Amino acid sequence: MIRYDALDALPVRGALPGLHDALDGHGTAVLVAPPGTGKTTLVPLALAGLLGEGPARRVVVAEPRRIAARAAARRMAWLLGEKVGHRVGYTVRGERVVGRNARVEVVTTGVLLQRLQRDQELAGVDVVVLDECHERHLDADTAAAFLWDVRETLRPELRLVAASATTDAEGWARLLGGAPVIEAEGVSHPVEVVWAPPARPVRPPHGMRVDPALLTHVASVVRRALAERAGDVLCFLPGVGEIARVAGQLGDLGDVKVLQVHGRAPAAVQDAVLAPGRGRRVVLATSVAESSLTVPGVRVVVDSGLAREPRVDHARGLSALATVRASQAAGRQRAGRAGREAPGAVYRCWAEAEDGRLPRFPAPEIKVADLTAFALQAACWGDPDASGLALLDPPPQGAMAAARDVLTAVGAVDPAGRATSRGLRLARLGVHPRLGRALLDATAPGGAERVAEVVALLSEELPREYGDDLAAALRAARRGDDPYASRWRTESRRLHAAATGAGDRPADEPPAETNTGTNAGTNAGTKTGRGHRPTAVTDADAQPRSDHRPAAEHRGARWAGAGEDAVVGVVAALAFPERVARLDGGSYLMVSGTRAELAEGSGLRGVPWIAVAVADRPLGRGHARVRLAAAVDEDVARRAAAALHEEREEVRWAGGDVVARRVERLGAVELTVRPLADPDPGRVRDAVLDGLRQEGFRLLRWSPDAEVLRLRLAFLHRHLGEPWPDVGDEALHARVEEWLEPELGRARRRADLARIDAGQALARLLPWASGEAARLDELAPERITVPSGSRIRVDYTDPQRPVLAVKLQEMFGMRQSPVLAGVPVLVHLLSPAGRPAAVTADLASFWRDGYKGVRAELRGRYPKHPWPEDPATAEPTRHTNARLRRG
Repeated sequence: MIRYDALDALPVRGALPGLHDALDGHGTAVLVAPPGTGKTTLVPLALAGLLGEGPARRVVVAEPRRIAARAAARRMAWLLGEKVGHRVGYTVRGERVVGRNARVEVVTTGVLLQRLQRDQELAGVDVVVLDECHERHLDADTAAAFLWDVRETLRPELRLVAASATTDAEGWARLLGGAPVIEAEGVSHPVEVVWAPPARPVRPPHGMRVDPALLTHVASVVRRALAERAGDVLCFLPGVGEIARVAGQLGDLGDVKVLQVHGRAPAAVQDAVLAPGRGRRVVLATSVAESSLTVPGVRVVVDSGLAREPRVDHARGLSALATVRASQAAGRQRAGRAGREAPGAVYRCWAEAEDGRLPRFPAPEIKVADLTAFALQAACWGDPDASGLALLDPPPQGAMAAARDVLTAVGAVDPAGRATSRGLRLARLGVHPRLGRALLDATAPGGAERVAEVVALLSEELPREYGDDLAAALRAARRGDDPYASRWRTESRRLHAAATGAGDRPADEPPAETNTGTNAGTNAGTKTGRGHRPTAVTDADAQPRSDHRPAAEHRGARWAGAGEDAVVGVVAALAFPERVARLDGGSYLMVSGTRAELAEGSGLRGVPWIAVAVADRPLGRGHARVRLAAAVDEDVARRAAAALHEEREEVRWAGGDVVARRVERLGAVELTVRPLADPDPGRVRDAVLDGLRQEGFRLLRWSPDAEVLRLRLAFLHRHLGEPWPDVGDEALHARVEEWLEPELGRARRRADLARIDAGQALARLLPWASGEAARLDELAPERITVPSGSRIRVDYTDPQRPVLAVKLQEMFGMRQSPVLAGVPVLVHLLSPAGRPAAVTADLASFWRDGYKGVRAELRGRYPKHPWPEDPATAEPTRHTNARLRRG
């Protein structure tokens, strides 16, 4: 019996007429409805005609998470007075409960993508509701783009609804062709905000790390909330590990029950959280509880202010979840959970002053995540660069290029980016293409089950207690009776079927479950995509350009008979070939060039070769940190990363000299090195030139005269220009053949360069052809003869103005400063002790105005030297008064 009393109490009912009108008139709509209004449960039932209003339709509701999909289906079935699997069912990866007469099916966005790839028309589906689209998950954005493409080209009658509590309604409306925006009024109870920052500063999150001091503080705030408020407490934390730590710190709360809800939680726990409880409860949850789910009884929210988002470091080839500050939008969503049923309160574990500095919305996943799976979906759809897809945010070009490199390496796309039939099969496996490649290529007769187990292990984040050794983690999963182990077994069975002949079964039809419904037909021959339909897929078994993958008929044969630990290593190496790493000193060098370190106490320490499955880069560390890896031998490393194998002769400048060798390498890892006895002279010359570029022309022999010649030429080039040559490093490199041959051609090593007379070579650049070279000593002489008869060296260190440092008495009688190349020389007039007494470029002015002060200061200090009153007419001298008298 339909529970009309519960349905009538849902505020979204008032928006149904407008929603029906929008879909009947425009075919698309954006539904904005606050949490708790019934958009996830009432709207699909109404659109399906299950409430006695409107025509009968088949409705598919896409949820971002499995827990939300199950909960929504169960709630709708309860509202109809039925069990799940009759008129309302759900499908998530590994589980399908759909009746033959189902009118509403709730699926995850990943399952929806699988269906769209198999049957672009979504035969039999009348309406698709994309729920919680504000979360901007990559699968949801992709599904929306594909659905719009289908509606525009194949099924204009297909109705689309984008639904969310808080979203960019205008953006989604534009994306759906100017769709009407329907807003539902919510019944919002007041929520008091209590600012509860830690008493002492805590370290900001980095990578997966959260300061333990913050978790201790969150636990204390939960205790405070229990003491100050009535009702259940919902506490938001970023991940499973943090939930476990806070649960441990809460300890014994007496009659208060502590529940943990997250994607890994078993169905029984999830059901317990979503059902009214007896007595008070503390629910520790990840962001899965932000939307879609109503946790009854909650009056208080404790918000840690943290969330997990995907991040990828393309330079190092590392991708993982990262802990970040939750956005303001997430904060509003979380706070709203306290006011769903009655007035409540939210305790925010940060200062009010920080709130305005938080990001307004979470980062769209397409902007920050690994796009390999997305790029494969786009290629299978017939739009390899995703340029024709209706997306709120275009994918970053760099991330797409990195994704295409991976897909090309695993044979999923051809050089033009079009999906191969191997790529189609990878897309249907329901795992990341890297893991799909490992599943297909490592599977051998009799060994498929073990391979599937390892792939299943890698398809989801492992519990931390499983450690960093993948083989040991596999054994722990087999022994385990925890929720993770249960899900792992289900996924292992599904993947085993996919790899052993039942591989055509879609990812959303697990062999372990009874499928009472029907599925959309398969249409693998062509794919749709805006402006380029149909597109025939390329040869399924065409070999990728490298030889890293065995031929289809021998796929997995080379791994047959390997022991269990060896199979684990093979799978990890095939999935992450660029992360195969060899022990090098105290760390591991991946073939990608990234260095990584194992944690202290790791069971893998000292293993010569490993395949790194998960790694991150800790704050302030240049090397990556291995989070999960498997031991492999060199043969496995060579085969898995064969595309990166090369053997070549190297002649280069390294370590301060020419190095000539034959190197066999696996990416950045050198396997064997042998010296080259007779390297190619041209390559040696290039290496010598590279050495000169790296270390400069100081490698040559620079006599004092050569140094002075270079300075004189630099001075003339600056003030006279051509034909006087530029002798800066860049200019000398540009003209190296003109002035350094034939010496350069004879140089084989650093020592040969040190024997080259730089001055003699540099003289070749003088303008001999024009005859100007003969004027070098006239325009920029090494020495100038001063009135005393001394020949004083000119200092050209500063090319703007040459300097002449000379004793003051030797310049008596010189009325004007010397001029070189039109530039007055800067004269440093020295005292008898050789210290500068005055600096001038205008001797006449100095004799007239400055000399008197210098004379008054120095003649008492140096009485033996002449200090005439009129230096302009005095006799210049290098000697003292006594020498003058004797003369």
